[in-house]
Amino acid sequence: MILEQLLAALSPYLIVVCLAGTTLGILWGAMPGLSTTMAMALLIGLSTGMSQSVAIMFILGVFTGSVFGGAISAVLINIPGTPDAVPTMIEGYPLAQRGEGGLALGTAIAASFLGNWVGILLLIAFIPLLLKLALSFQSLEMFLLAMWGIAISGTMSSGKRPIKGWISGWIGLVVSFVGLDAIHGAPRFTFGFDRLEDGISYIPVLIGLFGLAEILRVLPKKSPTGIPAKVGRIVPPLGMLWKHSRAALRSGLIGTIVGAIPGAGANVASFLAYDIGRRRAPPEERAKWGKGSYEAIVCSEVANNANIGGSMLPTLTLGIPGSAAAAAFLAALELKNVVVGPTLQIEHPGLIYFIYFALIIANFLMYGMAIVLVKPCVRLFSLPQTLLMPMILPICMLGAYAVSLSYFDVYIMLAAGVVGYVLRRFGFPLAPMVLAVILGPLADENFRRTLVVLKGESWWTVVVEHPIGVLLLVIVLYTFYDGIFRRRS
Repeated sequence: MILEQLLAALSPYLIVVCLAGTTLGILWGAMPGLSTTMAMALLIGLSTGMSQSVAIMFILGVFTGSVFGGAISAVLINIPGTPDAVPTMIEGYPLAQRGEGGLALGTAIAASFLGNWVGILLLIAFIPLLLKLALSFQSLEMFLLAMWGIAISGTMSSGKRPIKGWISGWIGLVVSFVGLDAIHGAPRFTFGFDRLEDGISYIPVLIGLFGLAEILRVLPKKSPTGIPAKVGRIVPPLGMLWKHSRAALRSGLIGTIVGAIPGAGANVASFLAYDIGRRRAPPEERAKWGKGSYEAIVCSEVANNANIGGSMLPTLTLGIPGSAAAAAFLAALELKNVVVGPTLQIEHPGLIYFIYFALIIANFLMYGMAIVLVKPCVRLFSLPQTLLMPMILPICMLGAYAVSLSYFDVYIMLAAGVVGYVLRRFGFPLAPMVLAVILGPLADENFRRTLVVLKGESWWTVVVEHPIGVLLLVIVLYTFYDGIFRRRS
């Protein structure tokens, strides 16, 4: 089965498709204001006409390429293409000003390549264990797991004000409850509109929150101007990379672990690895941080790329996206009638191996195309955002319409975009809302099933028969406690 999936992934057509996705991802990530999540969200609808294997190769190529792409503009023009490239910008731009922009980008490319390998290898190593553990989850455990995913997403994505993240998640839960409930078929929050009885698809919501809302946010701003300097040498010497190997492995572990936490995202992984790297660096190296440190670039880029593999862990094993970009990948799989979770290997034998090989192929293609595209990418920075963003609006509308060929989904996308713009203006993170829209039906159905199954049971019986559920309950309560009390201090 493994050999069969490898041969399938290595077919020339799929490699060309993955190359196209990787190239598009790098170019997209290099353009300021266009995030990885935005790229993934817009391409969901466009992947409906593709076969399952083609869609997986293309979208994972975009995912892998766009995470690195943000480093290009971060180093050359001091504008991060993606939010997780901010630490790379802090260190890379001073190097570019000293004429070492090419070497800084070469270091970022090598670090991204290594980071992807760390995430992929840990994904392969731990998925069998997590799948086995997930098979023991019953209704109580699935409900608590979904609630923890929403709670921790709100905590991790909202800084010192987790209440804003939780409010965003609660709004997403309300949206997910719209329509006929799964158990009794009673309409909820439909307000007499028959069209709402089918519920609200989270794909138009995702496109609106991370596509249209971003357009509305960026358009009023003046387009940054600047002419990138010549990049010079790109490929770094092996000796320099070996010197930072310890920091790279540490950052890879950080990025993978953070990726496995629902909603944390690559930006959290990047900043955390950057901060820990600064604290652990030797004094002479620490003095360079903030002024142009190659080790800092390694820490940042390894972490945000290892985050890809880490975010796939809960996505594939539990059906809980590790990041907003992983939620887009989950949506793409759902359009192909692939329901991820504990039974993935049973219902779709061999698919998980195909995803492994797709990630590996995308990583190799990312490394090659990144080196090729660095110099041509500088021309992208001359495009004003006032021209670029209106061009993306039709893609948002097409992506929302293509999901079910319904104008109603376009209206949902437009409404979600306006709501997302307003929430961002007031400092509310959007990732918890997306996660809640996806996990809401799972939490609702399992909660109500739990009430039926455990009706009349004593609390002691529940504790004895559901130790994992008790542990998850403690984790959920601690997450709220930590967000309310510890962050207040």
